[in-house]
Amino acid sequence: MERRRRMRYLAWVALLLGLVLGAQGLAAKQGVSATSAAEGPYEGHTLISVQSYGLDGKLLEVDENNEVVWEFDPPNSRVFDAEQLDNGNFLVAVTTQLPPAECPAEHLVVNTDQCIEAKVLELDYETKEVVWEYSWYDEYITHHEVHDVDRLDNGNTAIVDMGNDRAFVVNESGGVVWEWHAENHLAQGTEFYEEYGGHPDPGGEADWTHMNDIDKLDNGNFQLSVRNFDVVIEVDPETDNITNVVGEPGNHTILNEQHNPYKLRNGTVLVADSGNDRVVELNATTNEIVWQYGGKGLLHWPRDADRLPNGNTLIVDTFNNRVLEINDRGRVVWSYSGVQMPYTADRLSLPEEDHETVPGTELRSRYRGTGTLQSTLKQAEAYAAFVFPAWVKLPELLTLAGMALCAVVFLLELGMAVLRGE
Repeated sequence: MERRRRMRYLAWVALLLGLVLGAQGLAAKQGVSATSAAEGPYEGHTLISVQSYGLDGKLLEVDENNEVVWEFDPPNSRVFDAEQLDNGNFLVAVTTQLPPAECPAEHLVVNTDQCIEAKVLELDYETKEVVWEYSWYDEYITHHEVHDVDRLDNGNTAIVDMGNDRAFVVNESGGVVWEWHAENHLAQGTEFYEEYGGHPDPGGEADWTHMNDIDKLDNGNFQLSVRNFDVVIEVDPETDNITNVVGEPGNHTILNEQHNPYKLRNGTVLVADSGNDRVVELNATTNEIVWQYGGKGLLHWPRDADRLPNGNTLIVDTFNNRVLEINDRGRVVWSYSGVQMPYTADRLSLPEEDHETVPGTELRSRYRGTGTLQSTLKQAEAYAAFVFPAWVKLPELLTLAGMALCAVVFLLELGMAVLRGE
């Protein structure tokens, strides 16, 4: 009897905890909204790409009043990096899941239920029609999406191909004019592996490097983000040699599964350090932390960060389903929460990269972690978004857990009563 009473109490405590945390969660969200009005953001509309938790990715242009003024919504797709070109068009990375009937036979060997088409699209701003495209087929969508594209000054387009662990450049006619394969430079036996280590190449369709970003630097080299190696590397396209490494494989005090590194003119690199739930500015030579903002109390799996000319920082806070802008003191001055699992954000009044800004040495760092339990709950909330509808958050999950526990207790008591013949 005493044991059943304890189990009943435990179930009610879980249910009440869910309701209490629900109220706290709503209050916290209202607090974010209130702080966003404290100071004005940097001028201009914001371009936001949305991966989504399923296949309903999109590209949005949002004005200063958080109104959507332009939208591209391709079917059965995830949307990643995007930029506005000099002609006003948008260049965007899109990965579309296709049914077997639309797939080449060679891409149905691993998974007979689907293949994907990885696409780089240039969209006419006014009509949204595709005016230029480069695409290829690949296997299942998970970890095979095309994450980053950049239009170069000479009209060529730089692309990272996660599914095939390569970075490459195509010309306007679609011809490949440069190609870099990770297996030739990061695998066992290479100079990089001997000096820095890393993960052996498992071959097949495994997510080996998760290469997710490419940028052309002022010196002509390409900067590549190799997420699963926790490094940002610089590659000389003339020799294909790695000339600089930021981070160290497995050393998560520097970087942990990062996204979208952004090289600043003062020689530092601003990185969305996703696995550490922070945005960090590092000295590109010494790996020294110059500035940071985050911790799970402020961010959850950020995947893009841009330093604006006035010293503000635009951040994609992916698992908190928002884009925010903080000032030089780490205060939120603008946020947009009308998206689910955003990937990148650009302020359209600026070039995507290579503009004057304030170095991290002149900014105030801010870091706020959480307790182990709270951190675990937030992680559970993020993973649940892949299964439950978008409105189901931590309070609802805890409430469901409490209700489920109550149901289990009831069924156990009912079963015991039946066995006792009551």
